[in-house]
Amino acid sequence: MTRLIDTVAWVHVRDGRVLGARSRGRTLFYVPGGKREPGESDQQALLREVTEELSVSLLPGTVRHFGTYTGPADGQPDGTLVRMACYTADYRGTLAASREIEEIAWLSLADRHRTAPVDHAVFDDLAAAGYLR
Repeated sequence: MTRLIDTVAWVHVRDGRVLGARSRGRTLFYVPGGKREPGESDQQALLREVTEELSVSLLPGTVRHFGTYTGPADGQPDGTLVRMACYTADYRGTLAASREIEEIAWLSLADRHRTAPVDHAVFDDLAAAGYLR
């Protein structure tokens, strides 16, 4: 039986690189974000998760859907998929790893292999649109 993990993520690109986050004890980076709490909308979950993980506040009026991706969930039993609704947004504050995040990095297309499987499609779409080097 397939298990689905439903998540949201913040796609933030600067100078041809996308922001990635790596959780403590993990080797792969992922587009920052996480799971919804019961009753949360995509935007509510996105705002909360980004603040918790990166110590910045997304500006609600700037949140825009980028795409929704489904792929194998990293570090989960076989057959587990993650669905990731991705959004762009402006932010206020200074980016810093927080809580369970051990490291943040600006990743290029050449770093695609260093990310979770579901993120590969995000990297491909960013590259196809000319946003990622």
